[in-house]
Amino acid sequence: MEQRVHFVTVATRDLDRARDFYVDGLGWTPTLDVPDEILFFQVAPGVMLGLFEAEAFAADLGAGTPLLPAPTGFTLSHNVESPAEVDRILAQAAAAGATVVKSGQHAAFGGYHGHFADPNDLLWEVAHNPDWQVAEDGRVTLGPPEE
Repeated sequence: MEQRVHFVTVATRDLDRARDFYVDGLGWTPTLDVPDEILFFQVAPGVMLGLFEAEAFAADLGAGTPLLPAPTGFTLSHNVESPAEVDRILAQAAAAGATVVKSGQHAAFGGYHGHFADPNDLLWEVAHNPDWQVAEDGRVTLGPPEE
């Protein structure tokens, strides 16, 4: 198996609230929107975020699969160009219905970050990391830029 991910699909308790939050609140454009089932967003070259209505998600896994609780133990991260942009996005997310879990602040990694939970408790980090670079081919470099 190659080391890559094409879809991140998350069971979502309230797909309508998710749609309102991401589309109306954050201004995202869905790639595919199947009411009462799933909502897909292109989030990077070759990578989709799927928000799958929880009961449909359980049915897709198979008979007898219980509904799963809100996802925990991970964050989706959105990296931005400045600390001010971190604060702006946290405020935009809060205005759209998110709960700010951690306000913007200096981070142990040397940058600046904060966290919010979307209306279905999916946890996001918004971060400015000056040592994070993404090349035109999509490769990520962690650490100070090479001289």
